[in-house]
Amino acid sequence: MTDKNSESQNGKSKSAALYQRGCKVMPGGVSRNTVLRAPHPLYAEKGAGCYVTDIEGVKRIDFANNMAALIHGHAHPEVVAAVTRQLQLGTAFTLATEAEVRYAEHLCQRNPGFEMIRFVNSGTEAVMSCLKAARAYTGRPKIAKAEGAYHGLYDYAEVSQTASPENWGDAENPASVPVAQGTPASALNDVVIIPFNDPERAIAILDKHAAELACVLIDLMPHRIGLSPASPEFVRALRKWTEENGALLVFDEVITLRSNYGGAQEWFDVRPDLTAMGKMIGGGFPVGALAGRKGIMEVMNPLADKIVFPLSGTFSANPITMTAGRVSMELFDRDAVARLNRLADRAREQIAEAIRVADIPACVTGGGSMFRVHMKPDVAGDYRKAFVTPEESRLLKALLSHLFDNGIMMINTCSGTLSTVMTEQEIDLLSDQMLAGFRKIKALFPRQNAG
Repeated sequence: MTDKNSESQNGKSKSAALYQRGCKVMPGGVSRNTVLRAPHPLYAEKGAGCYVTDIEGVKRIDFANNMAALIHGHAHPEVVAAVTRQLQLGTAFTLATEAEVRYAEHLCQRNPGFEMIRFVNSGTEAVMSCLKAARAYTGRPKIAKAEGAYHGLYDYAEVSQTASPENWGDAENPASVPVAQGTPASALNDVVIIPFNDPERAIAILDKHAAELACVLIDLMPHRIGLSPASPEFVRALRKWTEENGALLVFDEVITLRSNYGGAQEWFDVRPDLTAMGKMIGGGFPVGALAGRKGIMEVMNPLADKIVFPLSGTFSANPITMTAGRVSMELFDRDAVARLNRLADRAREQIAEAIRVADIPACVTGGGSMFRVHMKPDVAGDYRKAFVTPEESRLLKALLSHLFDNGIMMINTCSGTLSTVMTEQEIDLLSDQMLAGFRKIKALFPRQNAG
């Protein structure tokens, strides 16, 4: 993938040389584990539209979009122009700005459930703030979440996101499994794990902790649980249970907000108490937000007689992010959402057809403007069924390597997210390379499964 012009004086590629420098000053050589690849990460030179060019001069279609954070691809002219104007005025102040108010007004009008909003700096912070707000509002300590769901790196939110057959326990009573070594037992004890898309088992587990639960936290289409949408029955059951037991229902829409104008929650006849947001609402800059019912959001009101949840942050609602986010979301209007979702339908249909033509035991899942490929014929919307085995991981890595070497960037779970600057041409190129990749890895499947 390199040429003579991309070789450094010591014979290594530019990326290899940079990684060597990075390893001397950062654990693993990077600050984001997701950019690692063998034998070293590649480094971006520039991005334009839905294409990224690395420092070796290789150009690829970007279906990763910075882990679903870029809804309009790279360097969108209107976002660049708006941010450039704001940069000339200043980047952050110990004063409020109109940019924050304008953006809050825009996001609140996208969903009637967003009665009030607060901005933070990441999706992790948004989820963390929702959980703390739920505790402050209810006076209860525990939270419930779905097994396998990723909600950032807050001790409580990350419990059981990496559970495996060796430690996940009985399906009737899933274990609270730590991610990071040293996670306090007290944190594990305050997180109740429920199975995704299994309302009967979930409610039975919640009933055991009814008096202690501040909230139930769910992602409506969790990436780590196979990127399969929640069933309406599951969501309705959780809404009914929380209402009857004095707990809050919290939706993590950090990724899924892109699915509809008002988020993936528009797929359901259920309105949560709080919604966490992030990624695309930053317009390419770090961001997080939580929105919900006014009475609950008031726990963050610093002017209240009794302050129960102080919330602040040095860079929260900085005018650069607020400007980039507002312009991006204004561009992502109902027509843009509908067009992008239709394009994703085309991608999922063509990938499914490529799987059929290649005759391999695989499937594609997703919704809205996202998709994910699995090396098994059915994932059934359940973490334990969607769990990636070592053999499946080997197959996925082989497919991802083929795609990357042939001009397609994907998320490292073999997931893709679309941007509004994509066209049918990029989708067709993706499906062509998917078919070629499926045919290439077919011989790697266990013989009894290959058909």
